[in-house]
Amino acid sequence: MKEQIYLNNVVTLELDIDKCNGCMMCMTVCPHHVFESKNKKVEIINKDACMECGACEKNCAAKAITVRSGVGCAAGIIKGTLSGTEPCCGCGEKNKNKCC
Repeated sequence: MKEQIYLNNVVTLELDIDKCNGCMMCMTVCPHHVFESKNKKVEIINKDACMECGACEKNCAAKAITVRSGVGCAAGIIKGTLSGTEPCCGCGEKNKNKCC
C-alpha cells in the first residue's frame, strides 16, 4: 500500500530534540509513523505524512513537540468524511467556502 502524503512542506509539526526525553510516546500515538527512535531520542523521519492530529504534542510530557492541530486541508477532509459533507478546511472562506 502506498504511503499517504498530505501536502509537501506545509506541516506545522516541529520537534525540539534538546527537550526530548526519549519516552517514545509520540511514536506510540502517531498513526502515520512520522517519528523514529535514534540514539535514545526521536526524530522526524516523514514530516509530510503528518496529518496534524495533535496526538504527539498532547502526549509529549517533555513539551518537545509542537503542531497546530486541526489546521490545513487534512482536517477539512477528515471533517467532511465524518460529517458526510464536502471537505472544507476554511482556507478558501474568502472564495465562497471553496477548499483550496
